[in-house]
Amino acid sequence: MKRFKRFTKGVPKTVIALGLVSMFTDLSSEMIYPLIPVFLTTVLGAGALALGVIEGIAESTSSILKIVSGWWSDSVKRRKPFIFAGYGIAGAVRPLIAFATSWPMVVGIRFVDRVGKGIRTAPRDALIADVTPVESRGAAYGVHRSLDHFGAVLGPIVAAILLGIGFGLRIVFLLAMIPAIIVIFVVARLVKEPDPAETITSSGRSVFSRGSELGSGYWALMAAVVVFTLGNSADAFLLLRLSDAGVSAVWIAVLWSLFSLVKMGSNLIGGRLSDRSGPKQLVLVGWVFYAAIYLGMGFATSTPVLVALFLGYGLYFGVTEPVERAWVAGLAPADLRGSAFGYYNGAIGIGALPASVAFGGIWAAFGPRAAFTFGAVMAGFAVLILLRVPEHRRTQAAT
Repeated sequence: MKRFKRFTKGVPKTVIALGLVSMFTDLSSEMIYPLIPVFLTTVLGAGALALGVIEGIAESTSSILKIVSGWWSDSVKRRKPFIFAGYGIAGAVRPLIAFATSWPMVVGIRFVDRVGKGIRTAPRDALIADVTPVESRGAAYGVHRSLDHFGAVLGPIVAAILLGIGFGLRIVFLLAMIPAIIVIFVVARLVKEPDPAETITSSGRSVFSRGSELGSGYWALMAAVVVFTLGNSADAFLLLRLSDAGVSAVWIAVLWSLFSLVKMGSNLIGGRLSDRSGPKQLVLVGWVFYAAIYLGMGFATSTPVLVALFLGYGLYFGVTEPVERAWVAGLAPADLRGSAFGYYNGAIGIGALPASVAFGGIWAAFGPRAAFTFGAVMAGFAVLILLRVPEHRRTQAAT
């Protein structure tokens, strides 16, 4: 606890509240998400290609809606209503996977779930920048992502316990409704936003004019993100790789929890390092490390090695998740943060559907080795683009 307090020094209470919201949301979602590949293959009879379609559609929907919600939150000069609505929609629909009888039904539920995520994410990330001093942004995003991953640690553990004492997959999915209800109360009572006049003044500007005002450095970063995302398949494929190697459903849930624990710790460290050394070097290191892990997941044949690589993969998130967000906030004007985070997530969405579908198709046609190699190669191309991205906005001082 003392160490966590040290990492939260200078981080506003609203950021911590948003972290708690993400923690309970991930507690709910991670009771379900790591079990979806098993549910699809053993209960519904679907394969890798169906998984790619489901995750690609889900993540693309989420990311594209983030463009709209980010732009809209700048226009109405409010963040909290989008945050409240987004978490509410996702929390209500997510447990309904318990009633799915075919994989297209899972597509529909995941679609609505990701609609909720699309509504909330860009305004939430912008609100973190709105309330946090520039010198603490990396730490703020690190704390938020760390609490998010703590929920992801708890979720699979709860799922594993419930499965271990005899509950079926569908009952576990239904019980995920409980933490989702807690989220609504935390957003309503603890999340505060500043006077919008102090941070958001972009009302009346079109989505196109806002895009041009973000500058060439910002868009160079977005180009790198798109290329990287084209090779960044859904993490569900890593779980499928473990499942194919003989890891049981209960142990997959436990490993997913440990994986989230690695992400939790590395996010706290990565965010602080970003404030000290700047984001560019950390993202470069993270993307190169990602490529190495993917190559390992493709070529490893030993189950213990695959498990070690999977857990090591969590370190990649620590030096990219909070750092990329701090970089986006630093490259964007204060009054365009919602739009900037919307475009950032939209850039991820452009690559999400073809990435997961392509990965699933390559896996089905040529096996996991070819699929993971494809992801590593795309990460290498993205690194080359990233080398040319400036670390700070050139046209104005940081705000």
